[in-house]
Amino acid sequence: MAGPNGPNNQNDNRKRPSLGFIGIVVWAILLVVLLNSCVVSMRSASTITVPYSTFREWVVSDYVAEVEMDNYGYYFTLKDDAAPLQEYKDKIKNSGSTSLSVSNLLMDQLGSNQKNKLKFQAAMPPVQDQEIIPLMSEHGVKYKSEMITSEQSMLMAVVSYVLPTLILVVAMVFLYRYMFKKMGGGGLGGLGGVGKANAKVYVEKSTGVTFRDVAGQDEAKESLEEIIDFLHHPQRYTEIGAKLPKGALLVGPPGTGKTLLAKAVAGEANVPFFSISGSDFVEMFVGVGASRVRDLFKEANKMAPCIIFIDEIDTIGKSRDNRMGGNDEREQTLNQLLAELDGFDPGKGIIVLGATNRPEVLDKALLRPGRFDRRITIDRPNLAGRLATLQVHTRKIRLAEDVDLNKIAQATAGCVGADLANLVNEAALRAVRQGRKAVNQQDLLSSFEFVIAGSEKKGTVLTEQEKRMVAYHEVGHALVAHFQKNNAMPVSKITIVPHTQGALGYTLHLPEEEKFLMTEEDLLAEIRSLLAGRSAEEVVFASRSSGAANDIERATDIARKMVTMFGMSEKYGMMGLATVHNQYLDGQLGLTCGQETAAGIDNEVRAIIERCHGEAIQILKDNRELLDKIAAYLLEKETITGAEMVAIIEGRDPALAEVTLDSNIEPPARAIHMVSEPVPMPPASSQEPEQDKEPEANSDGDQTPDGEKPDQPQE
Repeated sequence: MAGPNGPNNQNDNRKRPSLGFIGIVVWAILLVVLLNSCVVSMRSASTITVPYSTFREWVVSDYVAEVEMDNYGYYFTLKDDAAPLQEYKDKIKNSGSTSLSVSNLLMDQLGSNQKNKLKFQAAMPPVQDQEIIPLMSEHGVKYKSEMITSEQSMLMAVVSYVLPTLILVVAMVFLYRYMFKKMGGGGLGGLGGVGKANAKVYVEKSTGVTFRDVAGQDEAKESLEEIIDFLHHPQRYTEIGAKLPKGALLVGPPGTGKTLLAKAVAGEANVPFFSISGSDFVEMFVGVGASRVRDLFKEANKMAPCIIFIDEIDTIGKSRDNRMGGNDEREQTLNQLLAELDGFDPGKGIIVLGATNRPEVLDKALLRPGRFDRRITIDRPNLAGRLATLQVHTRKIRLAEDVDLNKIAQATAGCVGADLANLVNEAALRAVRQGRKAVNQQDLLSSFEFVIAGSEKKGTVLTEQEKRMVAYHEVGHALVAHFQKNNAMPVSKITIVPHTQGALGYTLHLPEEEKFLMTEEDLLAEIRSLLAGRSAEEVVFASRSSGAANDIERATDIARKMVTMFGMSEKYGMMGLATVHNQYLDGQLGLTCGQETAAGIDNEVRAIIERCHGEAIQILKDNRELLDKIAAYLLEKETITGAEMVAIIEGRDPALAEVTLDSNIEPPARAIHMVSEPVPMPPASSQEPEQDKEPEANSDGDQTPDGEKPDQPQE
């Protein structure tokens, strides 16, 4: 098996001679054309052209001395005492008239030696003159013929026309092959290599990834361990008569580590790893994708046992019904993939792994047992998974003694592995910018703020009125959340410093514990906290600003899910009215009801929002004095901690409040992670019976199985 550098170097060596040959051919053709044009121009520049009738008259008048004949004309000189000769010489010396077609070469010839004879040229007559030869013999003209025979004429035609054309054709063929090798990945399969598979082959040394490098996906690793054992010991399964799995589909949001996990399987099993993207199968030529699928499985069969990994398999695996649109090339590729999955012998140890974040669009024939036998979900990591992921990404990072990864894992609820890797890298870059040789806790917290909200906009200047409105808006969020402590996350930071991602200020809520279930009261408390910013503006300024746009959007989304998916509406009860499209991507809702019901849903959503809005206004009116005190303190400091806010509420000096490291974290302003962000559960004694059976709601709209209660431990 060739290493990663071997084939590439060989391909480069093959391509360079092709380019060099094309360059030589082009230069040779240009040189031939240039030489031919130079010879013709020099010969015409050294002669004086006269009509054929004049040439015949001069022969009769005994003026002509010597004649050279070829297929294109007569080239002759005149006798020294010929009258026309002296006449032409005088005209050349006196005027150099261009009417005589006299060039500088003729002038030099005439000036350097007067005895040199001027050369004249007469074109061949349109009709062959049979009398010219006897006429020249009669008048004593010396003549010689350089007439070209038909064979010589044919040879000259070949050299002049056929050979350059042939060279051009050969050059174009080489260029054509070279271009298609570049596009098709090399080889001679198909049209210039277009049908050749572009799969990259890895071995354990080149991937360098094992399960030790994958954290936060323990369930997925357990599901794949059996595949690894099968690749090591296939006879253990075949002896008992078990049919070995042919493939596994890795499903999850972007950035959760599907590709990394596939490489780790190959690294653990120590087998070749074929990696190809779904888009590599589809080209502009119909049938190329199917050819590449055949080539891929043919190569894998030679190197079995091995793993074939098809990333973004939804590119070629979309459903073939009319709703998804027709595409002959994609359908042929999918049909060939289905045939190959049925055709290869699993006893040889070939495992096909596919990865996608759009499983709902895949063709049913692709997902049936016998093709992709297993579906492994790789979801966002929980608290323990985030901590393990941070430990993996900080293995090669020099950390200071004050680093507490538990707090970072707690603050990054809802983040995937790629987010955590980016966070650690940004922290390392910040440490370098600060001139330190180790990453401390402040670097990690500040990088979290930078990744989520961007950097501070130091050049933004707000008016005093805008500052006051932003301050009351943010304090409204914090105050309403504080007085719903049993149902809302505690406040960690409040700031009115603008950031690059559009926020003029923010209020940060950090979870105290991991939580996977939200009750109806939890969701209503979240809506009240979101609408509290607009409520504070109305209570204090009797006005409204555009700063509540994102809050209103998020509150409306929660209320709509309560009505359509969570069965928390008095009017519609436990009736499913929507489904989630692309649950691992944008998670948008699609209504599954009629127009009248959709209008009723809007009314229910509006009623929930208005009720929570009124309750938030009432909380702020009841605590108007605290609202003014905290807003004044925030205007003075611009950034305060949750501990300082609590000190003001309790009547203590905020300057003496305990400062925590969490105070510099930016809130996740883009989405509410309703599953990942823990919300404190009410005590068992205070829970109402009807709340015990509320369905769990996550960011993708999934619900817990019927019968599970909030106070039951979730696995």
